[in-house]
Amino acid sequence: MQNTYTINDVKQVINATGDIVTDAAISTLLTDSRRIGNPAGSLFFALDGRRDGHEFIADAYIAGVRNFVVNHQPDTIMPDASFLVVADVLTALQTLAAHHRKQFNLDVIGITGSNGKTIVKEWLYQLMNPEKSIVRNPKSYNSQIGVPLSVWQINETHNLGIFEAGISTPGEMDKLEAIIQPTIGVLTHMGTAHDEGFESPEEKLDEKLKLFKNCKQLIYNYEALLDHKDELQTRECFVWSRKFNLVDLYVFSETTISGKYYMRAIYKEKEIECLVPFRDEASVENAIVCWATMLAMGYSPADADDRIERLAAVSMRLELKHGINDCSIIDDSYNSDIQSLEIALNFLNQQNQHQKKTLILSDIYQSGLQLDALYKQVAQMVSAKQVDRFIGVGTFLQEYKDYFNVPQMHFYADTASLLKEMNKLHLQDETILIKGSRSFEFERISRALVQKAHETVLEINLNTLLSNLNFYKARLKPGVKIMAMVKAFSYGSGTFEVANMLQYNKVDYLAVAYTDEGIALRETGITLPIMVLNPEPLAYDKLVANKLEPAIYSFTLLDEFVKFAQEEEVMNYPVHLKIDSGMHRVGFEAFEIEPLCDLLEINPYIRVQSVYSHLVASDAEQHDLFTVQQISIFETAFKQIEDALGYPVIKHISNTSGITRWPNAHYDMVRLGIGLYGVDAAVPREESGLQPVATLKTTVSQVKKMAAAETIGYNRNGSLKADGKIATVRIGYADGYLRAFGNGVGRMLVNGTLVPTVGNITMDMCMLDVSNVEVKEGDEVIIFDEQQRIEDLATQIGTIPYEILTNISQRVKRVYFYE
Repeated sequence: MQNTYTINDVKQVINATGDIVTDAAISTLLTDSRRIGNPAGSLFFALDGRRDGHEFIADAYIAGVRNFVVNHQPDTIMPDASFLVVADVLTALQTLAAHHRKQFNLDVIGITGSNGKTIVKEWLYQLMNPEKSIVRNPKSYNSQIGVPLSVWQINETHNLGIFEAGISTPGEMDKLEAIIQPTIGVLTHMGTAHDEGFESPEEKLDEKLKLFKNCKQLIYNYEALLDHKDELQTRECFVWSRKFNLVDLYVFSETTISGKYYMRAIYKEKEIECLVPFRDEASVENAIVCWATMLAMGYSPADADDRIERLAAVSMRLELKHGINDCSIIDDSYNSDIQSLEIALNFLNQQNQHQKKTLILSDIYQSGLQLDALYKQVAQMVSAKQVDRFIGVGTFLQEYKDYFNVPQMHFYADTASLLKEMNKLHLQDETILIKGSRSFEFERISRALVQKAHETVLEINLNTLLSNLNFYKARLKPGVKIMAMVKAFSYGSGTFEVANMLQYNKVDYLAVAYTDEGIALRETGITLPIMVLNPEPLAYDKLVANKLEPAIYSFTLLDEFVKFAQEEEVMNYPVHLKIDSGMHRVGFEAFEIEPLCDLLEINPYIRVQSVYSHLVASDAEQHDLFTVQQISIFETAFKQIEDALGYPVIKHISNTSGITRWPNAHYDMVRLGIGLYGVDAAVPREESGLQPVATLKTTVSQVKKMAAAETIGYNRNGSLKADGKIATVRIGYADGYLRAFGNGVGRMLVNGTLVPTVGNITMDMCMLDVSNVEVKEGDEVIIFDEQQRIEDLATQIGTIPYEILTNISQRVKRVYFYE
């Protein structure tokens, strides 16, 4: 059953003013005008953040929303809309969610910590859902906005809530505690995440503990709260440890058995055991947290052991992959519930690379809803997102298929039936979302649809890309535009996937190197203005046909474009003028500005959209005087040009490092490049909020024992200092791992340990010294990620991060994650 409040109810709860046109029933809370599935029953909160939510009221209104929470009335008259006016819109959202939580008397587990919150939440859901009707955060909705939206899902069918809370600065947890109102507290691993937002780790821990101030019971690791023992004496606690035995759960023995992790512990003065189907340290600790929580909540040791042994891996990420027959595959094949379905459908709706959108969906289990109500809701959601083809798998979807109204529909009893008929569906040139409950084994569908490629993969986290974009947005004054550089295959990260995310999140411009790159973006649904940095005169016809905007940096280019425009009767076409302020690569020099202005004054064929230049060393303090000189030359040039034109133009000179180090040079627009991918030489790594976007990984193809006397690889250049073993991995210079990394220069992460290369890098493979690492064939190997970063690889071979990224070849499969 959905939650329903009238607008008058909401007005009283949040203490709002304003006129109500119709006392509508509200069941859905909205904070994003792009994600509207139930407009008539929605209440839109115009949040102030990096973008003012009031700017999107008109978009929501056009989509059918008629009820809004605002901090001021909009200028546009909307006679049939109700506006609730409050001092702070976010506080109003949180107040409404806290009020809703108070209407239900159920146990709620509140989870916080530095790491493991989402995994512990999802595992507790797996472990307890056989006998509990559970409501939880969808994916990792644990923020000041995500938590109230999650708590809003509670209804009378639920008898347990599991909510995680994440914070990044002091003062946030009190607000989340008031919304979640947990009765049971769980503290996960305390690490360094978000340390930069606090004066000390102690301050961060104190802030996190505020979530538990009213809990009846707290579950935690003994070592984590040694300094808080006295204050914890006043409440019921369940304490676990791997080092000290005077606790409720003392894990005294740990070993690996047949690929699983076997633990023995003392609980209530008896020895108990637990087998975990994962071996990495993070998963083991998260499993112990779940073990302790189950015992604290009254589950028997035998039941806890049995269920933990059957834990399934949690994939919190949607994976966007290249598929067969020119399809794009969104793989969310490991879980299916109504909340994560909505998130996945929103992501499907973001994709513009194909006109046709397809959903493959399994039956949904443990929703807390009656089947009739559940599948009506699913059908409404699918229709609202304008899915073109619906493929339902499962007996429930077959039973309720009449609820669905989609142009193309197919229903199958099980996954095997679908796979048997897959070829008859003729999936071609479409975006396909695969969304299935684990028992349906939809990973088999994913394997059938995804293009085959070798096991070297570049993973790009689109959430992190967005976080980095917002890092730079926060440094700009209101009104400053962003041009995102997506040239060179978006620095090796993939063009339309990255451009699509940037378009969805409202950057103002894109820039590519050549016309063909711009055409490819247009063909995949990108409608943003696109500047072409190196336009080719022979391609001017294609450039204009695709509404691409050329950069003009010489009189020759200008003359050729004007001649083309005359012949084709093109008038006032937007162009961008490049000024050479000191790079001395391309551009009009200072002495050329006056004759350039003479040509511009009498030219009806072009309209100057922007004037720009490029900083040579914006990240280097030793060259700051030269940067100041560049800025001065640029200012003189654009003022001359604007005077000649008689109208203002967009001015831009700041690149990534210029954004952070030269705020006085932001002008009207900045050009954001490698900073999107988490690399900025002007920002110290330890102080940065930037995160690496990409992970390059491969696998071990073979492990060999090797005597010190033996040589390894071409030209016999490699050998071990002592008897040991080597691992051959599936990456070579044809993939972009350059020969310069050979003979111990390069390092890779094997099961968390950095190991050196041995011998020469070959075309398709290279060898690693794994003498001191436990490793087997098929194990994952990390070339770069957040631990060994792209900058580290660049340092190893004396180059720059740009070269590392752009060298990754196209045969390396790109996989895009959205969390």
